[in-house]
Amino acid sequence: MQVTDTGGTHVRRGDDAYGAVLASMVWNGLKPSRFPEVIVRAASARDVSEAVALARSRGLRVAVRSGGHSWCGSSVRSDSMLIDLSGLRRGDIDAASETATVQPAVTGSRLAPELAAHGLAFPTGHCGSVAVGGYLLSGGLGWNSGALGPACRSVYGLEAVTADGEVVRCDREENPELLWAARGAGPGFFVVVTRFLLHLHRVPGAIVSTTHAFPLAHVEEVANWVTETASRLRPTVEVTLELATAAPHMTGARPRPKVVVVIATAFADSAEQAVRSLRPLRNCPVAERALFDAVDEPVSLAALYAASDDVWPAHHRYAADTLWSQADLGTLLSRLGDAVESAPSDKSLVLAPVSPASHDEELLRDMAFSVLGPSYVVPYAIWDDPAQDEVNTRWLREAMGAVEPLGTGHYIAEADLTADPSRAERSFTERDWQRLQRLRARHDPQDVFHSYLTPEGSC
Repeated sequence: MQVTDTGGTHVRRGDDAYGAVLASMVWNGLKPSRFPEVIVRAASARDVSEAVALARSRGLRVAVRSGGHSWCGSSVRSDSMLIDLSGLRRGDIDAASETATVQPAVTGSRLAPELAAHGLAFPTGHCGSVAVGGYLLSGGLGWNSGALGPACRSVYGLEAVTADGEVVRCDREENPELLWAARGAGPGFFVVVTRFLLHLHRVPGAIVSTTHAFPLAHVEEVANWVTETASRLRPTVEVTLELATAAPHMTGARPRPKVVVVIATAFADSAEQAVRSLRPLRNCPVAERALFDAVDEPVSLAALYAASDDVWPAHHRYAADTLWSQADLGTLLSRLGDAVESAPSDKSLVLAPVSPASHDEELLRDMAFSVLGPSYVVPYAIWDDPAQDEVNTRWLREAMGAVEPLGTGHYIAEADLTADPSRAERSFTERDWQRLQRLRARHDPQDVFHSYLTPEGSC
């Protein structure tokens, strides 16, 4: 491995260190069979600029990673240069102006407590180990986004490296079209963001959670009740339905049954206010059938992150996909419930955030991120045995096949881009997709940067 003038490093295919470095580029234990010619581990924006210039001179297309959970490893491309930004981890908070400047590898679990120490917050991702780079570029459906909007809404500026290696600022005055694209374009973005400028929010005084688990046989009834009740909840209450194997603390039954879990998390100024905001969920028509209840429990963001780590543990193998739909959640989840019942791994699950994105049009303005339906589901295949790769990835495709006829599109952050060539285009409205293509042609006419991953592995 060689050191650049500014402290970054690079490794070429064939070098002794290449295999280990390549493996570390994908958090998922299931690694893609794609092989960049060179991996540059940047230590500064200057490293990024020099790497882009080098790639152009060598005829290599560029892909970029920040260090998050890209399930399909979309940044790993053959015959390319992979620029790894995981060394760019600096963050600076200006409490007086309620803003922050963060580099792309800053994680939610690091950012949130540092902001809280100043009485501030940001809608970070649900998994604390997710870096802000890919998360923000894909839109960012994170904690309390029903009230705050997708996280990209709170991005007011960028520092970025363009296809010609120039370092530019992007905000409402300079390069505003790149700011628009950065708010949702995801892994097909055509510049490298080296710094994000964030608007911050006041930290909640309290977080309170309510959880109910029911036998999976009641999934449609539970989903219909939750969907109807959610319309009477404050935007600061985040509700998610989970179809999964019951957690050990939920039941003593063996084997553990399949369940539909209702998880409601309220963010408020005080615990009393949070509890009041959860009250509509107390009138459950199937309450007597619950296998587990935990009502109005105070919880910290650190505890929420720990719970996410339990669901998505490190060193496992993953496949995931997403679907927006005009169909109601009861219809979608009844079909996916059948899939969960037959899952080859008891770790696999389906998540369905209720009202995953704010319906406030003001919170969704001026961004490429596209909300493509009122319902949203995310099936995850999770396993740990390499011998089970084929059966688990097939399970995911079959689960998606059960609901895809009802779909209106996908969420680019977690879509399985290897499943179909249309996945990326179907992650945006037609208008937004066409605008992205025009901007790509303008800002990267020589296709220096890879576009979205396709089933063939390149685009």
